[in-house]
Amino acid sequence: MTAAAIKAAALNHFARNGYEGTPLSDIAKEVGIKTPSLYAHFRSKEELFMKLFEDVLLEQSCRTQQLIDSLNNYSVEQTLFRILQDSCDNYLLSEEKITFIKRVMLFPPAFLQEQIHRKFLETESTLTDSLQKIFTEGIRKGTIKEEPIEDLVASYLCLMDGSFLQLFYYGKEYFESRLQSIWRIYWDGITAVATASVTRPSHS
Repeated sequence: MTAAAIKAAALNHFARNGYEGTPLSDIAKEVGIKTPSLYAHFRSKEELFMKLFEDVLLEQSCRTQQLIDSLNNYSVEQTLFRILQDSCDNYLLSEEKITFIKRVMLFPPAFLQEQIHRKFLETESTLTDSLQKIFTEGIRKGTIKEEPIEDLVASYLCLMDGSFLQLFYYGKEYFESRLQSIWRIYWDGITAVATASVTRPSHS
C-alpha cells in the first residue's frame, strides 16, 4: 500500500516539478512517512522515477492495445479514428500521467536520457506493430493508397502528437469542434483515389 502511495505522490511531484525539482523529502512528506522510509520500497530516487515512468507507459500502452483488440469488426477508417479519439480522451482522463510522460520525454534528466528513450521506443513498438497491420490491411483492401508502411505509421503518430498539442493549448471544447475536420483532411490525404468519394462512415 505504501509503495502505491509513494508512486502516486511521486507522480504528482514529478509531473509538476520534474526530476531535478522534486526532492524525495517532498514525496515522503505527502505520503506521511520519513524520507529514509522510502528506501524500504525504492533504492533511490532514480529507481522510483524510472519505475513510475515504466508503469505509466505500460498502462497507456495496454489501454490502447485493448481498444485495438476490440475493433476487429470496424473499418480501417473507423479503427484509426477511434484510436486517435480514445488517445485524446485518455489525455483528458489521465492528464497528470500524460503531463508526466511529456515532461520526461521533453526534459529528461541528462544521465537517464538514453534509458528513457530506449524504454519509450520499446513500449511504442507495440502500438507501431498494430498500426502497421492496420495500414497493411487498408492497402490490401484498396482503402488506403500504396505508400511505405513506415511512412503511413509515422504520419499517424505525428497526427496523434499534434492532436495532443492542440488539446493542450486550446482545451477540450475547442478541440472537439475541430477533430472531425482534422481527421477528414488527414484521411483524404491517405485514401486511395478509387475510394476517396465513398460516403464517410459514422465514427460513433
